[in-house]
Amino acid sequence: MSFESLGLRTELLRAASENGYSTPTPIQTQAIPPILEGRDLMGGAQTGTGKTAGFTLPMLQRLIENKPQKGRRAIRALVLTPTRELAAQVTESVRTYGKYLPIRTTAVFGGVSINPQIKKLRDGVDVLVATPGRLLDHVSQNTIDLSKVEILVLDEADRMLDMGFIHDIRKVLALMPKQKQTLLFSATFSNEIKRLANDLLNNPELIEVAQRNTSAERVTQVVHPVDAKKKRKLLSKLIGSGNWKQVLVFARTKRNCDRLAQSLIKDGLDAAAIHGGKSQGARTKALAHFKSGKVRVLVATDIAARGLDISQLPHVVNYELPHVPEDYVHRIGRTGRAGHEGEAVSLVCIDEAKLLKDIERLIKIEIPRVVIENFEVDPTIKAQPITMGRQQQPRRGGNHQGRGQGANKPSQRRRSGSAKKQANGNKKKTSSSASLYKGSSKQAQSTDRSRHQHSPV
Repeated sequence: MSFESLGLRTELLRAASENGYSTPTPIQTQAIPPILEGRDLMGGAQTGTGKTAGFTLPMLQRLIENKPQKGRRAIRALVLTPTRELAAQVTESVRTYGKYLPIRTTAVFGGVSINPQIKKLRDGVDVLVATPGRLLDHVSQNTIDLSKVEILVLDEADRMLDMGFIHDIRKVLALMPKQKQTLLFSATFSNEIKRLANDLLNNPELIEVAQRNTSAERVTQVVHPVDAKKKRKLLSKLIGSGNWKQVLVFARTKRNCDRLAQSLIKDGLDAAAIHGGKSQGARTKALAHFKSGKVRVLVATDIAARGLDISQLPHVVNYELPHVPEDYVHRIGRTGRAGHEGEAVSLVCIDEAKLLKDIERLIKIEIPRVVIENFEVDPTIKAQPITMGRQQQPRRGGNHQGRGQGANKPSQRRRSGSAKKQANGNKKKTSSSASLYKGSSKQAQSTDRSRHQHSPV
């Protein structure tokens, strides 16, 4: 099937072709026709499979075909995203696909000055991409009018719920017309997402291309059991001996991100950290240097798990496993995108045995364990509780930018409960600890890709 067969306009086909897109992905093939028909839609597919184009192309076509003949330019489509990076990525996609259409697009998100955003809004905007916190900041200053919105898109809806945005989303909904087309896209469909869809969508078309909560098919996964104190040396060894040129590394906390990046720099590796505590300018600069190859290793918290779109990223490393199993799926989804192969490596210490077990239960596979020579685990070390980290405590005061970064009390209460369970689980010597060492008798004689030739999952 081709994009032409989906009924898209010539201007959109031309823009897509110029960017190397000629054949639609499964999510695009199934999503574009009902969106063009004006139906509400609930679409799910693995990250990196083309969800953004799946709603952007038909959204632009509906806007141009139903364009009002007269009147001042108004916001007619709103795309809500959980993070700044994702907002910037979606905005770029809308501009790319709408290159030959008289459509104005802008993004509003926290971490940067609000004044340039106000100026662009006054000039007139057709498509607005926003994070919920900054959007409500604009609403409070009367710089945004949502009364003309015809299409609402909730992108990465599960992440927005996880970050505690549900109350902000409902405030935004109250500002829009009841009669509108609503599109909900997500990499995973939890029961919470389905309840939200029941509240917001009208008889939606349900599209779920990938099995719920499965890991990317083109990503080869492997676990390296290792003591916590040896993780950094092992990471440097893997990058150096494997000659990895572009590596995205995930840590749990902002402090650990900064510390690890500095340690890697001392090891002779060009590294940078990106997390919610960095200014937007610093985050944008670090990401640009990573994409260009100036920075070899980018260390990130889960804020980057959804918003980074690097088409041929070869390596993702879980330096620390996430507390929430679903975040693992999104982390490794940064590689293996757009038909390319990828590798996801997890460095797992005994403290994280329960976290690993929860991840494997979610994705319904057992990830192969490979022990690296000279980095064998010490079986006498007992598991210690893992705390959540200071950056996940609810922010105090009226800083609205905090909402845009995901520091929301409802989310924190849920995650804190998870952390308590995790801590209790790690106090005991359970079967999950034994599962970490399962298969660990294998010794890796080298760190090239040949040692990872397990069946992709």
